[in-house]
Amino acid sequence: MSLIRQVLGLLLYAINTLIWFIPIFLLGVIKLLPISPLQKVASRIAKGCASLWVAGNNLNQSIVSPFRLTVSMPDSMKAQDWYLVIANHQSWVDILILQRVLHRKIPFLNFFLKKELLYVPVLGLAWWALDFPFMKRTSKSQLKKNPKLRGKDVETTRKACEKFKTMPVSIVNFVEGTRFTTQKHQRQSSPFKHLLKPKAGGIAFVMQAMGEQINQVVNVTIHYPGGIPSFMDFVAGRVDEVTVQIELMPVSADLIGDYSNDNEFRVRFQSELNRLWGQKDQQLEALVTNHSSPEVSAEQQQKSQQS
Repeated sequence: MSLIRQVLGLLLYAINTLIWFIPIFLLGVIKLLPISPLQKVASRIAKGCASLWVAGNNLNQSIVSPFRLTVSMPDSMKAQDWYLVIANHQSWVDILILQRVLHRKIPFLNFFLKKELLYVPVLGLAWWALDFPFMKRTSKSQLKKNPKLRGKDVETTRKACEKFKTMPVSIVNFVEGTRFTTQKHQRQSSPFKHLLKPKAGGIAFVMQAMGEQINQVVNVTIHYPGGIPSFMDFVAGRVDEVTVQIELMPVSADLIGDYSNDNEFRVRFQSELNRLWGQKDQQLEALVTNHSSPEVSAEQQQKSQQS
């Protein structure tokens, strides 16, 4: 049965993606014309097409690979506002979960992507047409070899964020920079039980470029009670439950500063992010404990039988 779900789910994801790729890509080409009003209209229509693509994926999940989704979130989020979305990162499934939970609650989610992802067939061009920023991070070793590269990341982020100032957007940043694995956790000697060390630079650069425009931070915690799934597990319907907890955080002046050159601000920003990550780790520990208790397990089994 899971194999049938997997084949059918993948087929529907592919068909849905190809259907919406064509208008999104054509609108991306139209945006190359140096006519500002036309670019704005094309961007809005492209985002609308992308929203329908997400709706199609959500419908696919509900029919082919249904799962119990428990969400805790505030009611005050708006579709016409600017947000920075931060979340823990465990699987490619995280992206689908974020899109499902936040769909039409806030503006369409724009992810900062590695430059290499531009070359992913079909999706790479769709992400380009939707103005997803493609980043090439400057490593510490590269900075040592060429100090002139310092500040390049900020400039790249600033240019990417320029496109986000004309219409409401949600900018997503996976703060850990990579997906959580036991091996990475041990290699980092992470002080957190369920998280990798947070990387402050990405958020700090976004806040430096758009801090005055972003009104709130959407802090998302994703938990998979049955264990971290792969994308294929998810498509095959082997994910029974996902828990998502969301809180809104105000953007204060303390979060905006020159992360690259102001050492005092950098230390303060890193300290605040580590504090936030410590709270998220405690939140995940509580979710793990709650789902592993005999009472909850029995209740879950009863619900599974009923469904």
